[in-house]
Amino acid sequence: MASMRDIKRRKSSIQSTQQITKAMKLVSTVKLQRAKQRAENSKAYFDCMYQTVSSMLAKAGSIQHPYVTGNDSTRKAVIMITGNRGLAGGYNSNIIKLITKGDFNKEDLDIYAIGSKGRDALARYGYQIKAVYRDLAEEPAYSDAMAIAREVLNAYNAGEVGEIYLAYTAFKNTVSHDPKLIRLLPAETGTETEAEGKEAAEALMNFEPKDEEALGLIIPKYVTSLIYGGLVESVASENGARMQAMDSATSNAEEMIDSLSLLYNRARQGAITQELTEIIAGAEAIS
Repeated sequence: MASMRDIKRRKSSIQSTQQITKAMKLVSTVKLQRAKQRAENSKAYFDCMYQTVSSMLAKAGSIQHPYVTGNDSTRKAVIMITGNRGLAGGYNSNIIKLITKGDFNKEDLDIYAIGSKGRDALARYGYQIKAVYRDLAEEPAYSDAMAIAREVLNAYNAGEVGEIYLAYTAFKNTVSHDPKLIRLLPAETGTETEAEGKEAAEALMNFEPKDEEALGLIIPKYVTSLIYGGLVESVASENGARMQAMDSATSNAEEMIDSLSLLYNRARQGAITQELTEIIAGAEAIS
């Protein structure tokens, strides 16, 4: 059994750690409330944007545009959204696994990393890191999403990559966050509902101006919107995951402190019993 001094030192160390985890939980809770409101306010818009563009392309018939048909490049670009800090449960590792455990060929992949955790992990695995946006993982703005979209679209239009993906963590609620990988380009045409299916097949969508010009204006905004939606949902998910992780850590620390307190009391009681035994034995020896 460890000595009382060792137990006391261990208990003090855990209590200090518990104070840190409590503080981190409170900070994450405050950040979560702000990020959650932002994600919930924007989610309806970005879901509608995705469904609208998919529906529009489904009704458009055969359109010969690089944003729909793709190009000849076999390389793929992945915009990966992770955090700059750890202590958030599986938030960062789940996104990394989407790429490392997925169907991608490492040699044909360009990574546009948002957040240093994902960048560091994939760099160790030997992936090609094309660009890093470290500061966007905390307080993303729509202009930031525009800058990222512009860079990946330039690579796509130049034929450097043939597909663009977005890896992010979708925010459902405080305790539920799902890592997702969606393809941004070539744009997916989607499907119509059963009620609209026949009507959509018979009535194609007409564009004004021409379809190629219209898609050239719409798709970049569509890509920007999805990137921004992924950013705000990921921020909310990260803070929710960190709040849960710190809450679990605080509870585990409390259990360890209770266990160490019990051990300390047993050791103290044993030491008292030993001293009494020695005193009684000494008194009997003298008499």
